[in-house]
Amino acid sequence: MKTKLFLLMLFYISSLTSVFAVSIKVKKDLVYPSSSTLGRNRLDVYYPKEVSTPKDVLVFIHGGAWDSGKKDIYWWLGRNMASKGVVTVIINYPLSPQAGYEDMAISCVEALKWVKDSIANYGGNPDRIFAMGHSAGGHLAALIDADPRFFAARQMNNPIKGIILNDGFGMDMFEYLSISDKTEGHNPSFLKTFTEDPQNWKKGSPLNYFDGVKNPYFVLVGEQTYEAIRIQSKRFYEMMTAAQKPVKYQVIPKKKHVPMISQMIFGANPVYGSIIDFMKSH
Repeated sequence: MKTKLFLLMLFYISSLTSVFAVSIKVKKDLVYPSSSTLGRNRLDVYYPKEVSTPKDVLVFIHGGAWDSGKKDIYWWLGRNMASKGVVTVIINYPLSPQAGYEDMAISCVEALKWVKDSIANYGGNPDRIFAMGHSAGGHLAALIDADPRFFAARQMNNPIKGIILNDGFGMDMFEYLSISDKTEGHNPSFLKTFTEDPQNWKKGSPLNYFDGVKNPYFVLVGEQTYEAIRIQSKRFYEMMTAAQKPVKYQVIPKKKHVPMISQMIFGANPVYGSIIDFMKSH
């Protein structure tokens, strides 16, 4: 029974790939100029073949607790979004322990600079760039958007039009590392990313730069995800609302942390419609 199910899934995925191949193009392992020497400065572009009018652009920053993950895992996200008319860029960035959060943030900015400069070649509108991150990728998307030092370091204006946080983790790393260290303990790799200095935990927390947030946000949260994500995502939404900053907040019923992104393997998942509606409205 399991073998039959597996074969059916393979047939389904291969069928989808054939359909996608008719309507989209893919350029893989493009190099974006980077100050990092770790060789992770690569990205993939998924784009509709029809390029007569410039399309909205989505840059996806993968999760993985800052020490794992790669762009290649998310080919289905790129294909699904491109098939819906969105030019999609999925990036790699350096990982812990070789890199700290600031190195990762700078690399994300450098990837976005490449997108701003080059995405028109793939039918994308360089004035309509949105950033989406899952888990640790959500942290990095929010951090580079809120803390101006990262784009300033590359002498460029922030090109992002809006942020989509898909179960974003680490909006307040100072709170998380302070509390979890005293209660249940935390992933030791986090300290390799943020060091053992609490001042770095504060510097690496997007919520500490809330006053600098100018872009609209779409905050997606799993109903059954980690408590820290539920608490901090809700707090961010409430802060945005109180400050009359544009924000959309959606809890996805019954979803845990990893399924919040893996559900999007299927192109008919309603989250796609919600994301595209958000992008179109800003």
